[in-house]
Amino acid sequence: MLDNEIVKVKVTGDYACFTRPDLKVERMTYPCMTPSAARGVLDSILWKPEFQWWIHRILVHRPIKFISVKRNELSEKQSNNPLIIEDKRQQRNSIILKDVVYIIEASVFQKETDIKNPPKKYIEMFRRRVRKGQCWRRPYLGTREFSAEFSEPEGIEQPIADTLPIGSMLFDVFYDEKGKPSPLFFYDVKIENGILECPSAENERMMQSSHLRPDVDENVSYAIYEFNQNEEKEALL
Repeated sequence: MLDNEIVKVKVTGDYACFTRPDLKVERMTYPCMTPSAARGVLDSILWKPEFQWWIHRILVHRPIKFISVKRNELSEKQSNNPLIIEDKRQQRNSIILKDVVYIIEASVFQKETDIKNPPKKYIEMFRRRVRKGQCWRRPYLGTREFSAEFSEPEGIEQPIADTLPIGSMLFDVFYDEKGKPSPLFFYDVKIENGILECPSAENERMMQSSHLRPDVDENVSYAIYEFNQNEEKEALL
């Protein structure tokens, strides 16, 4: 069930890189934030298994600026096995974004109606956390080295007037019932008058994602439990 109330959060950063998966040799960013990156920011502020974030649109509030940088990256993924960084380090060029400001508009989606935990409860919890600058983990803009700041919109922000075609764009990563991930794309995408609309069909698809994750140890589980308990107490104040 999709709640009618829309929450808004302003996200800013000095740099951002929303990597196009179709260009693998060198990193090339999309011209604006992807829906999956927007969901990641909202989950960083407030995540609970009882609901998911439905991303309506992303508003671009600064002119799009591309810059080229050279970064050290690893040639393979990190794992539990020891990794000698000097042997796996590679220098690669990246085309990234500079000086970005976005406003994310989203709603709470619950698969089943819960009288004890209505969407309004999570919306108020989210807005309170934004006002206080609280987050479960530091949100970032595409890659972890590009951290993001977030705040309530002032209400006077205006998106840029530009219209920019993108083509295909990664919407999010869908997890099936066994927890196997697969990319979900949407097509004929464009930023129109500074606004990226996130289609309902792909949002509907993502609401069926299992979002299964690997098991975590007891300490992490206890930390998550304590976090949720504190949030419940604050919601009653």
